[in-house]
Amino acid sequence: MVQQCDLNDFEGLCRLDSTGMMGALEGLPAQCTVAVGDICDCVELPAIEAISNIVVTGLGGSAIGGDLLRVYTAGKISVPVTVNRDYVLPEFVGPDTLVFAVSYSGNTEETLSAYEEARARGASVIAITTGGKLAGMAARDGVPLVKIPAGCAPRAATGYLFIPTLVILQRLGLLPDLTGEITAMAGFIKELQNKIGPESPEEENVSKQIAHKLYKKIPVVWGVTGTTEVVAQRWKGQINENAKAPAYWNVFPELNHNEIVGLEYPPEILKKIHVVILRDEQEHPRVQKRIEITKGIIKDALDGVTEVWSSGDGDLARLFSLIYTGDYASLYLAALYGIDPGPVKIIDYLKWELAKE
Repeated sequence: MVQQCDLNDFEGLCRLDSTGMMGALEGLPAQCTVAVGDICDCVELPAIEAISNIVVTGLGGSAIGGDLLRVYTAGKISVPVTVNRDYVLPEFVGPDTLVFAVSYSGNTEETLSAYEEARARGASVIAITTGGKLAGMAARDGVPLVKIPAGCAPRAATGYLFIPTLVILQRLGLLPDLTGEITAMAGFIKELQNKIGPESPEEENVSKQIAHKLYKKIPVVWGVTGTTEVVAQRWKGQINENAKAPAYWNVFPELNHNEIVGLEYPPEILKKIHVVILRDEQEHPRVQKRIEITKGIIKDALDGVTEVWSSGDGDLARLFSLIYTGDYASLYLAALYGIDPGPVKIIDYLKWELAKE
């Protein structure tokens, strides 16, 4: 293990980051604006008949965009959005289904399998990828292809993987014109980058402060169903992949019916747990009450509790403010552990073993 990095040492942070994860994260606002215009404008969409449901099929960083779509559109669209993380699709998928097949590499075997099944069932399919087998299959089948730029890890390509789904649903008449909100969100997180990016000093940088709280602890991230749930899942995954550390997530109010009971024993392990609660102004009043009661219940049993509030105007800005804060925190946590956030050797090994068959 490399020596722990000083979070105020910008050059040290860059040296540790061999694959440019910091730079990719800095480019998130540009991803969003490019996805609105250049990427989606050139995609020809065929006439699609009445749609009864939408399925986003993908894994890992390629599936998070689907979760964001599901949460963001819950109160804005009249058809359900489901995220599929499997080789097979739900039984309801058929000719009245719109399927987004999303794979950053284009070679995710589960997504390729689900793509073929969607085609066999007569669903309308749109592929989102940098290339690979998925792009070849889409070209073969005459399926609309959203070709996104390559060159970064899937977990660092959230703008490319999520925003096109919004734009396409807008073009299909299922969502109103979101160009202004997306542009405003991109501008807001660009401003936020000045506050939480690597050149911002630790005493003024919330993400660096969070990383220190999670250092040598077990992070447990709690969100709220319908608002911050997908962000809690995102934080967990980013800590896993960037900091190479365990992390867990759950949501209110569900966790009040089970997980909260499991925070009594063993006390020596509980003192290693630090809970992060992701907050948003649109929480249900009863959930707000639950959070306050829960904090009182757990405050003495655990290492600590940190609340992180969303910021910005509009649903997209608030969602991405929390995503951006957590993404940077996970990179800083990696630096505290003295490790390179980019490589995911265990995932690469797993794929290599699977490829033998």
